[in-house]
Amino acid sequence: MTQPEQVNTDVLIVGAGPAGLAAAVQLRKLGVEKVLVIDREAQPGGIPRHCYHTGFGWFDLHRILSGPSYARRNVQRADQAGVEIAIETSAQHWVGDLCLQVTSPGGLKNITASAILMATGCRERPRAAKLIPGSRPRGIYNTGSLQQLIYLKKLKLGKKAIVIGAEHVSYSAVHSLHSNGTRVAAMITEYDQHQTYAPFYWGTRLCYRTPLLTNFKVTNIYGSGRVEGIEITSTRSGEKKQLECDSLVFTGDWIPDHDLVRKGNIALNQCTRGPEIDQNLRTSKPGVFAAGNLLRGVEIADTAALEGMQVAECIVSFLSTNQWPINNRIPIVVDPPLLWISPNIIVPEVNATLPFNHFTLRSDKFLGSTEIEVTLDGGLLHSQAFKKLIPNRRFALDNHWISQLSPGPDYDKIRIQSV
Repeated sequence: MTQPEQVNTDVLIVGAGPAGLAAAVQLRKLGVEKVLVIDREAQPGGIPRHCYHTGFGWFDLHRILSGPSYARRNVQRADQAGVEIAIETSAQHWVGDLCLQVTSPGGLKNITASAILMATGCRERPRAAKLIPGSRPRGIYNTGSLQQLIYLKKLKLGKKAIVIGAEHVSYSAVHSLHSNGTRVAAMITEYDQHQTYAPFYWGTRLCYRTPLLTNFKVTNIYGSGRVEGIEITSTRSGEKKQLECDSLVFTGDWIPDHDLVRKGNIALNQCTRGPEIDQNLRTSKPGVFAAGNLLRGVEIADTAALEGMQVAECIVSFLSTNQWPINNRIPIVVDPPLLWISPNIIVPEVNATLPFNHFTLRSDKFLGSTEIEVTLDGGLLHSQAFKKLIPNRRFALDNHWISQLSPGPDYDKIRIQSV
């Protein structure tokens, strides 16, 4: 039996999306000699490669680009920085604490690194995971498959579609469908209202005349060879309606692509469903970091890239000190209707910092004027007012209170709650 080729590098990055490529470029700028990025896709760049709408790059590259242009720019920057990128290379399993076995057209390889960054991104949950009854006809998509079929494979879809969801990516799906010649008969959300920005909502209503049905969920799908219609049920009254369509697009409901994390026995956070990470983006496994949409599902590409730049600084610090906090990791828990917080572990240490100097917080419900309290063992650490909280939107919680935590004591947990 042929033995896997042995490869050594300073930093191995799994995932060539915005977070992984930005981290690689920054690592090279900081003097790391060998940086290897692997990705299972045939082209690097991540999800933006098939997101043809504009709006990418403002926060990290300080310019507005389409998704494919943004992806190309990130790949070019990595090439110019001397980053090695291996495509069609899939990490299969861990064969050591900091060693991954990968498959590629060149065969099996065992890649050993001094530090590993997990930047595998996220995916949308499929229709099957949503437990929606009905038949299994053709014409059912998620946002990713929709964009790949339209923009990468140049295929024509149906004539009349329904989009399930009303967040940012849902409105992007509406735009993609109309560019393909497909009329969107309705958008449907279980919430009281849309969760995107007002210009996106009103632009869609005015340009495409797409109605938004709120407080409804899909309870059945009809069709034999292809989708013929759906049944929706009011979450308030129980009223049922039948809507005709030949295409159905499920949007949002993102989950971190955490399979490789689980295989490495790296602790997962039950709220984000991504790896537990502390304020320096360190996981529970020494030498393994995580950044980007692997942490908590989808955020904009710019945010993932900025996290990649931030984690590069943390990786360089680890490479120079070889220090890793094993104990005194304080979990941060959130109470409903808050959904999750990231980072979700705090390690009390001198000069503790956070990416962007704040926590990212999400709510599962629309909340008006709200006070968020941070408590530790019953004592108040921080209180912050928010004018409103909206599902599927990120909000920033100040982080200055972590300076109150001393490295010595054993704390129980930090609690975040709305009052």
